[in-house]
Amino acid sequence: MDYFVKKTWIRIAVCALAAIIAVLAMTGVFSGNQPLVYDPAAVNGKTVVSAEAAEQGFGGEVTVHATIADSVIRELTIDTPNETAGLGQRASEAEFTDQFIGKSGPFEYGKDGIEALSGATVTSNAALKAINRAFTGEDAAPAGQEGTSGGNDILSAIALSMGNEKDNSYVTDYLKQDPYLVNIYEGYGFAKDYGSARGHAYTLEDVQKTQRPHAKANCLTCKTPDMHKMIEEQGVSVYSMPFDEVLAQTTNPISCYTCHGGDDGNNGQLVVTHRYVNEALGENVSEIKAASLSCGQCHIEYYFTPADSEAMMPYHSVAEMTPEAILAYYDELGFSDWEQPGTGTKMLKAQHPELETYLQGRHASILSCADCHMPVKTTDGGTEYHDHHLVSPLNSEILLNKCAECHGSGEAISDRRLPTSVSRPVTFA
Repeated sequence: MDYFVKKTWIRIAVCALAAIIAVLAMTGVFSGNQPLVYDPAAVNGKTVVSAEAAEQGFGGEVTVHATIADSVIRELTIDTPNETAGLGQRASEAEFTDQFIGKSGPFEYGKDGIEALSGATVTSNAALKAINRAFTGEDAAPAGQEGTSGGNDILSAIALSMGNEKDNSYVTDYLKQDPYLVNIYEGYGFAKDYGSARGHAYTLEDVQKTQRPHAKANCLTCKTPDMHKMIEEQGVSVYSMPFDEVLAQTTNPISCYTCHGGDDGNNGQLVVTHRYVNEALGENVSEIKAASLSCGQCHIEYYFTPADSEAMMPYHSVAEMTPEAILAYYDELGFSDWEQPGTGTKMLKAQHPELETYLQGRHASILSCADCHMPVKTTDGGTEYHDHHLVSPLNSEILLNKCAECHGSGEAISDRRLPTSVSRPVTFA
C-alpha cells in the first residue's frame, strides 16, 4: 500500500476512534453513571428522552427503563431478575409500573397515587430511586452517602446481610454421626433423613429434598411465609391440604414477612405471623421479648393437632415450658409422635426447643435471641443496624466481645465450647 494512502487510512481510523470515545464520554460510560440519553429521531416538536438507571435492590440491581416526553413518563419497564418472587419481582408488573405513567416526577410514595409494594420495602425504594434518577438525570449517590436522609442505607445493609444467609450451608448428617439414631427413630421419618438445619435461605429448598415423607402441608409450617399468608386468607384448613398442592403455591423461604409482617416492612417492628403462637400463649404472649418471640415462633417444641393438623405449642405460658410440664401436657392429651414398631412404644420427639431452653436459662432476663445471634454493625452513613446473617456467638468477634462484658474475655467463652471433634472450629471473617 502506498505510504500516503496508508497514512490517510490511519488518520481516518484515529478520527473514527476519537469520535466513538467522545460519544461514549458524553453518554457517561466512563463515569460509571447512567445519565439521560436523548434520542434525536424521537425529537419531533417534543422533548423525548429515553433513560435508564439502576439501584441496588434486595437481591441485585433493579433497573429502570423510561421514556419521558414533555416531562411526563410515557413508558416504563423495570427489570427485577434477582428480587424475591411474589414480593420484589412485582415491581416489574404493570400494577406497579402503571401508577407512574402519565405523571411528572420526581416521585414520592404516598403522594399523587404512588404506592410502594407491600412486603418489599427494599425493592420499592430501589425502584423509586432509579425512576427518579431516570427522570432527573442525577448521578447515583457516592458510596457512604447513600440513604443519609431516609434510612435506605439500613435497608440496603440488611438486605445484603440477609443474602449472606446462603453462607450457612454446612450440614451435619446426624444419622452418620450417631448411627444408633436409626434404631431410636425406627418407624419415623427421622430414621430416613436427619440432618442439621441450614440457613434461612434454604428452608423451602430443603423441605422439598428431604427423604422424610410429608403427605400434608403442615410440614411447610416453618419453611415459607407464603403458607401463613394462605392461612390468614383460608384458615387452619391449609394445614391439612396436600403437601404438593400448597408447595406449588409457595416461592419464598424465610423472609422479611416472617418477622415483620406484610405492612411494607412495618418500620422494622416485629410481628408474630404464625397465628398458633398467639393462640397457645394468649395473654401471656407479652412475657417474651419480641426480639426472641419472632425467632421462637419457629424455634420451638411443637406438635400437630389430631383434629386439623394445625401446628400448636404444648404450653400456655413461660412457666409451663419445662420438660416435665410439656410431658404432662402430652400425657393428658394422649399424644405421641409415632409408635416404634420393634417395641410397640409410643414415642415423643423433642423437635427443636430453643426458645424454651433459652427462657428457662439465666440469659433470658437480660438478652434476646437477636443480642446473641445478630451482631450490631454500622452502615457507611453511620447508622447502627442488626446484621441479618445469623451466626453463633463463637463465630463472631463482635458477639464474643459482647459476651466478654460479663464473662471476662472472648477466649473464656470459646474455651467452653465442645471439643473440636464434634464441632467446627471458631473462625472470624
